[in-house]
Amino acid sequence: MLALGKLLELTLAGREPAEKIQLTQAGARLHWLAEGALEITPAAGDDNGFDLLLSAGIHGNETAPIELLDKLLQSIASGQLQPRARVLLLLGNPPAMRRGERFIDQDINRLFNGRHADASGYEALRACELERLAANFFSQPGRTRLHYDMHTAIRGSQIEQFALYPYSPERLHSPQELARLQAAGITAVLLQSKVGITFSSYTYASLDAEAFTLELGKARPFGQNQEVNLQQLEGHLHSLIEGTEAPLQSLTLDALQLFQVAREVIKHSDAFRLYLPADVENFSELPLGYLLAEDIAGTRWVIDEPGARIIFPNPKVKNGLRAGLLVVPVNAA
Repeated sequence: MLALGKLLELTLAGREPAEKIQLTQAGARLHWLAEGALEITPAAGDDNGFDLLLSAGIHGNETAPIELLDKLLQSIASGQLQPRARVLLLLGNPPAMRRGERFIDQDINRLFNGRHADASGYEALRACELERLAANFFSQPGRTRLHYDMHTAIRGSQIEQFALYPYSPERLHSPQELARLQAAGITAVLLQSKVGITFSSYTYASLDAEAFTLELGKARPFGQNQEVNLQQLEGHLHSLIEGTEAPLQSLTLDALQLFQVAREVIKHSDAFRLYLPADVENFSELPLGYLLAEDIAGTRWVIDEPGARIIFPNPKVKNGLRAGLLVVPVNAA
């Protein structure tokens, strides 16, 4: 197999490859761009006009999607998978991956859409570099652009595999992309209602790509992801890369649960208190009248939305950041 097919091995070892460009037997080009960044170009005459950005490891301890990208790349490098789409693989936070930690100094997935300009340290520099790599990749006009930023969650979830669909005031959420998510094994989608500061929010709002954050199960160390079933997603990604995806128009969205953000829970100070069990699962439903959190100046979050559920509760975030999301179900229409 080609040496560049071992991107994960190179990244975990902190090594730069001797050859930056290699060709597969069928003529697809692998191009090492930077640490953890590899661009794949189809052989001459095979390009179908589809640009697919796949990122993982934005949080270094979320290993199941990192291992999935490694499998896909090895299949391409060995000639088992013949790409017709252009593909950019990004391993987001290599130093955190090497340590098996979520991040080094700060959460890189809160530093996009220019937020890195107000920060310092490795993650700020890396967020800037990831934006540049994505912008260069999606710079060719007239092509279909899709970005899946793949994660696993800190905690368990009552809905194991779900997606977050970013927001831009100039764009509508696409039923075709929702059908594509359902075909990938995603069972719920959170429709966001304001421009965010995550990687997928950047590519959606700034680069005109369809983009999603995919949550694919619970975070575990490398080699311990047997309980994270990504077979349907893997098959879906194969079809996108090979250009063999089934028509989406025939798919209904009946099996897809849709939610929208009702409120963000922002931690303002060290006095912040979140009144949930430490092991509460994502999408746990909260009763009307429940006191969810309190903070300085008498700030209180009391549940007044029927059917409200909590996702991403984390009282340990830095002051000024989101400590949880309250979401409510919506109709597919």
